Order: sequence, then C-alpha cells, then structure tokens
Amino acid sequence: MPQEHTSPLRAVPGATPQERAAFGRAARKRTPRSSHELYESPADRQDPLALLVAQSAARVPELVPIRYGRMTESPFRFYRGAAAIMASDLAGTPDSGIRAQLCGDAHLLNFRLLASPERNLLFDINDFDETLPGPWEWDVKRLAVSLVIAGRANGFSDRERARVVRATVRSYRESMARFAEMRNLDVWYTKIDVDRLRAAAGSRLAAPGRKRVARATAKARTRDSLQAFEKLTDVSGGRLRIAADPPLLVPVADLLPDAERRATEGQFRKLLRRYGRSLPSDRRALLADFEPVDMARKVVGVGSVGTRCWIILLLGRDGGDPLFLQAKEADTSVLAPYAGASAYRNQGERVVAGQRLMQAAGDIFLGWERVDGFDGKRRDFYVRQLRDWKGIAEPELMVPRDMSAFGELCGTTLARAHARSGDRIAIAAYLGRGDVFDRALERFAELYADRNERDHRALADAVAAGRLPGVGEGRK
Repeated sequence: MPQEHTSPLRAVPGATPQERAAFGRAARKRTPRSSHELYESPADRQDPLALLVAQSAARVPELVPIRYGRMTESPFRFYRGAAAIMASDLAGTPDSGIRAQLCGDAHLLNFRLLASPERNLLFDINDFDETLPGPWEWDVKRLAVSLVIAGRANGFSDRERARVVRATVRSYRESMARFAEMRNLDVWYTKIDVDRLRAAAGSRLAAPGRKRVARATAKARTRDSLQAFEKLTDVSGGRLRIAADPPLLVPVADLLPDAERRATEGQFRKLLRRYGRSLPSDRRALLADFEPVDMARKVVGVGSVGTRCWIILLLGRDGGDPLFLQAKEADTSVLAPYAGASAYRNQGERVVAGQRLMQAAGDIFLGWERVDGFDGKRRDFYVRQLRDWKGIAEPELMVPRDMSAFGELCGTTLARAHARSGDRIAIAAYLGRGDVFDRALERFAELYADRNERDHRALADAVAAGRLPGVGEGRK
C-alpha cells in the first residue's frame, strides 16, 4: 500500500513522545517561528497568469472564460481560484520540516457543514482536490490569508483583521497542543458536531450571528438528493431528465450527437460499476440498488471551473427515491511540483484517500475510477454525492466578532485534520505556548493579501484588454 496515507508522517519514526517533542523544539532553531512572517515576491517569481493559462490548457475550452470571469469578480474569488499560484509562492517560504496530510486549498469557504453517515451534522473541511502530504504551515497560511481577504472585503480595520488572524492561528496552536496530549484513538474520534457549533455560537456571537448559525444548520439538512431532484430535473417527452441550464448545466443529450451520447452513457454505466469496487462491500450493495437515469456536465466552484464534472441522476425503489452523484475530474495536485508526487497513480484515489484521512466522517459514496472520455483521453475521477446536508458560511455577512469565532472553529478543525496524519507532538512542540507563530502569520497574511490583490488586478486587466477571455456571470 502507498505510504503517504497509511501511516502517520512522523517527524522521527518510532520515537518516543519526548523525542518527538524534542524534534519539534529543535526545528525552531532551523526555522524560527518568527520567520513565517516573511513574504516577498522573488525576482524570478512564476508569472501568475501563466500558471492559470497552463492549468486552463487541460480544461474544457468553452468553460475557461467562465473561470476567468468568476476570478475577476473580487480578490476573494480570485483567491479561491488561485491555489496553484499560492502553492508556487508557498514553496519559497520557511517551513519547519514537519509534514502532514494537507487539504491543499484550506481557504475559509472550504470549511462547512457536512453530514456524517449516521445522519449527524458536522463541521469539517470539504474540498480535497489538491490534497497531498506537505508542510503543515501551508494550510494554515492559506486559511489565514483567506480571512484577511474576506475581512478587507467587509471593511474591517487593520486591527480587526489582525485579531481575526491571531484568534484563528491561536486556535490551531492550542488545539494541536491538546491533541498532542491525547491518545491516538481519541484524536481519531474527535469531531465538531452541531451541538458544539451551537454552543460556540451561543457564547461567542451576537444575536444576528446566532440566528445565522441556526438558519444555516436548518437549511443544511434540506440540501440532499431530494432537494437537488426537485431543483435540477424536469419531465420532457414523458422522460425524466436533468433540466438544462447552459452553459452551467448541460445534459449529455444536449451535449453530444446521439451516437456519441449513447457511447458516453455506456461509459458512465461502466464507470459506476467499476467505481463501486472502490467502496466498502456494504456501500457497493447499496449502490447496486440504484439505476442511472440521466447525466449532465456541471460547472462547479471557481478554481474547478473547466475541469470535467458530471452529475448523474439515479433512481432507487421508484421515481421518488433519487440519488445524485457527482463525478469530478481529478488532476495532479497543485502542490505536487513543490511537495513531491503522490504515491497514488490514480489522482481520484489520491483525493479520496486524503479526504478519508483528514475528515472526521465522510460521504458513504466517496470513491474513484479512471475512464476514457469521448475525446479518447483517459482521465481520473472521484465520485461522491452531489449534495448531502451541506451548509456554507457567508463571510460577507460577518462582523469581526463573527469572523473571529468562525476562524477559531476552522483553526481547531484544521489542527484535528493535521493531527490525524502528521506528528502532532512535534508540531505542538514547534508552535509552543507563546504567540510568536500567531503574530508571524498575522503579518504574513497581510503581505500575501497585498500580493493577491495585485494578481487579481493583473487578471482583471488582461480580461478587460482581451488578452484572456472572461465571461461575467454572478453565479457560484
């Protein structure tokens, strides 16, 4: 089995807790915690627009303008699509030499409400397209910068943004210290459920913030396959089908001529059968009770726009028993040029393995497969439910107090995810009890947010000048 996801990324394999802690403290001499405040673009920095264009070369050409259009809308939307740019920049920043399984794109909107298989509502990391082992600092820095960018959009003062970042990083540091003292199984079983979320909201948020949390948790429970079924389907010619909303949602029948459509539908039936082998036997039996009915290409997110993403409608016992699955293309992680190639040959398996390792509980239909597209090219995919009680934050509605509380929740969640794979004892010892690292990231986050704003302007200028195509449309 590949090494990267099957055993902890121990700083000192086989060492005692005392030796692991000593390693972490020694890392401060090699990489002082205060050094993490540094960010200065090197003279030979890779052209950020060239990185975006290189990514776009492998994507669906007619969807690339939508990606650029979405990224030009604001510095935060640019940041969401710029994981490859930041990965290149982070590779030149200091790190402790201690690794963990990374999310790879740990901005604040990738922390959200999710359902557990037991139908409990949890708060966890959501997006793992870029997951790979690497320096744990990279995830923390990407989270911290996202909070500064969101705070600037909300008009927060320098002092207010600094408090948000320090609260977030302190939460990560103190949580890692707690995990360092816990037994392995206790770390593994730790999760943030809706009761803990409500308690945190009750003690930290003002009345408007508490009401938003209550609405979000209630709404999340309605976002499932039944809700997607009502919203995304209609009956045409007596046949149930996914409703077209081009170019964001295009049924396969509208996308391809009949012969190619039938071939593609056959390929997806084959994908479903073969992908089922990546599931545990009980989930495989459940999947077999559903029959595919229709499929469509869907545009998702910001950074993912242009990748091949399909939604598949299946029916169970009758027409009122729908299941929507999403098959999303998985390419090489943007971290790979700097953190090393994945041990998994299938990039879909890389995503699934990283998600299973980092999340407290996962989608029961999460799996992977490799398929040949109708263009003759072989691609890796991972598969999951399209919607399963997902609730997303609304940072534009947050006051500084709300964003600090949300950041603390994200910091704790990220620490728990890193503690499952990385050497939590060494990381905790490196961070220590003081706020040196917290304050260093406060400075780094502001510097990199400046860099992000300049890159955003460069893209907006390129689109405005016609050097890059961009389509404005205000959808998520």
